[in-house]
Amino acid sequence: MPDTTSPHRTAPINPDRLQGMMEAISTFGGGPDGSMNRLTLSEEDGRARDWLGSWFKANGFVQAVDAIGNQFGSMALAGANAPVVMVGSHIDSQPNGGRFDGPLGVIAACEAILAVSERLKAENRLSACNFKVVNWTNEEGARFQPSLLGSSVFSGAADLDWALDRVDGDGISVRDALDAIGYAGQDKVAIPDALIELHIEGDVWLDRADETFGIFTRFWGATKYRLAFLGRQAHTGATPMADRKDALLGAAYLMADLKELAGYYGLELHTSVGRLEVFPNSPNTVPSEAVLFIELRSSSPEILAQAEETMLQKVKEAAERAGIGYEVRSIDRRKAGSFSKGLIALAETAAAAYGQTSRHLDTIGGHDSVAMSAVCPAVVLAVRSQNGVIHHPTEFTTPQDQAFGTQVLADMLYALACDGVDTVQLSEAAE
Repeated sequence: MPDTTSPHRTAPINPDRLQGMMEAISTFGGGPDGSMNRLTLSEEDGRARDWLGSWFKANGFVQAVDAIGNQFGSMALAGANAPVVMVGSHIDSQPNGGRFDGPLGVIAACEAILAVSERLKAENRLSACNFKVVNWTNEEGARFQPSLLGSSVFSGAADLDWALDRVDGDGISVRDALDAIGYAGQDKVAIPDALIELHIEGDVWLDRADETFGIFTRFWGATKYRLAFLGRQAHTGATPMADRKDALLGAAYLMADLKELAGYYGLELHTSVGRLEVFPNSPNTVPSEAVLFIELRSSSPEILAQAEETMLQKVKEAAERAGIGYEVRSIDRRKAGSFSKGLIALAETAAAAYGQTSRHLDTIGGHDSVAMSAVCPAVVLAVRSQNGVIHHPTEFTTPQDQAFGTQVLADMLYALACDGVDTVQLSEAAE
């Protein structure tokens, strides 16, 4: 933990309070091996949301929940018409995921705003802005697709009714899942004047360099396909090999082609099939349908476009080779871009006050701040992940690194509270 008695402007956080909150929220869906199973809008998610709402009430925050289930906690430290700085992340997880991806950003937001409130109260100072914690719905996209669903609706990039009609693998809609846990809200929440998100890096750069803190300055674009190969169901024993129309075989051909495709572009393209749904999924039945969840990711729009064109040709070839058909079920696109130059500079200043560097990083994975960057200045701060692990039970960020990231966040909010958002060139994107 940095020395917060230094003369620079700081709003000292309480590391013990931070860890206590992290331990509390980890009980909802957490396993003894460090795993987290808190899929969005599940019973575990509902209980975690209830805990967060209780914490809001106990600590002077006013809760609001909008129609897509985004959960907000507001602390009014300025006038009713003052600018609003939103801070937070998400608490939903991947199946068998880790405990820090997402929840750290929400809990850090709670602690940082509380620390700023305590510092302002001690100084008898009125803030220049109000603050709002956010817990976004369905950031992970593990249960409902696409990911970043809550922030996409909030930012206007996705239609509310369309989002509410998304269904999971069991046919349960977002609408029904929200009703089931009591988070089908009706509150209207305005777009903030700025958004700051703290997140684990989920990569190896900070850990390898033995550095604590980084800033995501750019985000990669992504093209996501849900594509179905269509064959014919048959007996694996009685049906001659030459007569089979095996949908899963076509999927296997394409998956190998996608791995090879990534190699053409070196480090500039990531490809994956992270989910495969096979029907009827019986050991002695030739599959009639194989649905692939395909991702292409790159920082270059040109590479993404080229990769998509090549992929579609490979889909056609794989289908022809397996003697089957195919159809595209859905396409989701996310543009590459940059975060707020002013918020990046503010984070650098806060970290430098403790003698810490701020490594500039690209985020290849999506964050809600990516969706929100189209409608307000936004940035994602990063603290190191041990061995770069993410989406796995061994995902880990030390309490010391958690505290440092939260302290930088608090000091950024304190600077905005003292000087106002107008003093920072928030709207300029990083180059």
